[in-house]
Order: sequence, then structure tokens, then C-alpha cells
Amino acid sequence: MVIVGGATRLTDSGLSIVEWRPVTGAVPPLSEADWLAEFEKYKTIPEYAEVNWGMSLEAFKQIYWWEWGHRFLGRLIGVAFLVPLVFFAMTGRIGRSLGMKLAGLFFLGGAQGALGWWMVSSGLTARVDVSQYRLAAHLALAVLLFAAMFWIALDLIGRRRDRANALWPFAVALAGGVYLQMILGAFVAGLRAGRTFNTWPLMDGKFFPDGYFNGAAGWGDLFETAAATQFNHRLGAYVLALAGLWFFAVARKTELKGRAHVLLAAILLQICLGVWTVLAATPIALGLAHQAGALIVLAAALYNAHGCANSISMTCSKSAAG
Repeated sequence: MVIVGGATRLTDSGLSIVEWRPVTGAVPPLSEADWLAEFEKYKTIPEYAEVNWGMSLEAFKQIYWWEWGHRFLGRLIGVAFLVPLVFFAMTGRIGRSLGMKLAGLFFLGGAQGALGWWMVSSGLTARVDVSQYRLAAHLALAVLLFAAMFWIALDLIGRRRDRANALWPFAVALAGGVYLQMILGAFVAGLRAGRTFNTWPLMDGKFFPDGYFNGAAGWGDLFETAAATQFNHRLGAYVLALAGLWFFAVARKTELKGRAHVLLAAILLQICLGVWTVLAATPIALGLAHQAGALIVLAAALYNAHGCANSISMTCSKSAAG
């Protein structure tokens, strides 16, 4: 679902459906008249007038199918989740605690759909694109939902212990850092900043790029310019690499060595993929691979933190103390 959303963004398809119809919207246009009606609706928004003026119906269909597919997949996931959940709950196959967690996941999914429309609506009147802040919020909730599902799955298949070891807070902080880095990436996508400053390790010959501030320096500039969002995302990657190296150095003499090794490898591979994506000016395939890689890094970080939460190791405690 996240990858299809990324493709919708990279193909500039997100504003092709200008209405939110949670139920009837599941049916795509079925006739030429239906397609023409949808196209006429699209012609009323600024994106068509200022970006896609003169677009053909066939070209419109291409972007429409991406957005429709993204929304339909969301509906399909909701049904595929809810029906078995109700069945298992009614037949007593899940306990109350797990049932409440799963119900929470379902409502988070519904909230994600509503947040998606709130994001789309920002680009239907005065803008030719969605707000990068709303895009970041949409991705943030999607990733939070992914993380919650993955953590619950780890609980179901993992072993439980009495207390966490000494590396637990550091593992959680590292997972939180990965999450924040993904949000910074959303701002890069929101401003199409990946298609600028396509050099590395410097940004057009400078470590700190020109154009970071839009006029007088202000907090809003952190998320308002392509230079700022790409620099912030690069800096976040370097910080995560150092944090991953430190964590591996501490955990390599403990039972968490394997998990820490997987996390460090995932971070370093993701940085390499990110560099490749920037140098290539973010083609769709690499952009989606980079987004998928971010989810893999997050999963590795959560797997690492879960291991800390559910194991006791005197060696680990001594290593952290040292």
C-alpha cells in the first residue's frame, strides 16, 4: 500500500480523482461517458489548468488508474482485515487484549483513508500539488500503522520475558530515528527535492547548499525549500549510520548481535540506494525501491528493539554499562 502510494506521488496521479466517495468510489468509470465526466471534473482544478493543460483522455486514464488503484487497495485491505477479525472475535479465537489491538489497527486504517482525502483536498483549489505537510502526515500515519502491525506480529511469534535489557532505550531511540528519517523523506517527495542537487557527497559543490533559507531565516524554511529538505534528509542518513555503527559495536558481544548486524546492513544499503537515487534524479523505479528500503530498515529497527524488550542478558547489560 505504501509503495503504490509512492508510485501515485511519483507519477503525479494523486489529484486525478477530485471527490471522496468511500463506497461508490470503489467502482471505476465503466463507459466512455463516465470517463469523460471524470475528466471534466479534473479540468476544474488548478493542476490541469497550470500543469496538464491539453492533456488527452488517454493520458488522464493513466494517472486516474494509479489513484483509483491506491484507493481501491485501501478499501480491499480494510475488508480483508475486518471480516476475519469479526469472525475470529465472534468464535472466541482471539483474546480480549489482542482483539483490542487489532480493532485499533482497523480504526487507524480508517483514519488513514480520511487523512489521505485531507491531503488530496489541499491540492484541489489554490495549489497545483498537495501540501508537503499533509503528505508527510499521511506517510507518518501509514508508517505508524505498518510499525504497529509488525510489532504485534513479533509479539505473536516471539518469546516473552520478564524485563528488558539495558540496550532497550537505545534500540527504541534508533527505531524512532528511522521513523523520523522517513518523515524527512516525505518532505523531499512533497517538494520533489530529489530531482534537484543531483550530486554527492556535496550538494552542487557545497556541503551546506545555497537556497536552504527562503529569504530571512525562519523555522518554516526547514520544510519549505528543496535545498533544506534534501539536506535534512541527507544529514539524517549520516546520523542514523553513526547510530547504527555504535549500536552494533555495543551489541556485537551480546545475543543481539545478529539483529544489530541486520539493522546496520539495512541502514548502509539504504544509504547507498539513496545516493544512487539522487544521482539518477529520482526515476520512478529507484524512488519506489528507496521507499521500500526505508520500510525494511524500519522493520529491522523494530525487530532489533523487540529483541531488546524480550530478552535478558547480563552480558548485554555489562556491555551497555561499559
